[in-house]
Amino acid sequence: MRRHYLITYDIADDKRRTAVFETLKDHGDHAQFSVFFCELNRRELAELRGIMQQAIHDHEDQILVLDLGPEHNPLDTQIECLGRPYDPTPRSLIV
Repeated sequence: MRRHYLITYDIADDKRRTAVFETLKDHGDHAQFSVFFCELNRRELAELRGIMQQAIHDHEDQILVLDLGPEHNPLDTQIECLGRPYDPTPRSLIV
């Protein structure tokens, strides 16, 4: 089952921050400066966690992963926006 996740990061080093950004860009929608929305199954989430864990420094960096529920619940019903509305860019899966 696929679920929505909000993933945000605070990375102290530019090189590590860029690595995490590029990894997340391949797995989700870039919503704000250090915030991504990802739709992942358990295996994908475990793989993503492993990649990100290797990219960061445990004592200097932080990544937060928030489970927003099943994919069949639209994000626009789970997110309250103040100001400019959240407008995800359409993603296409190439097989």
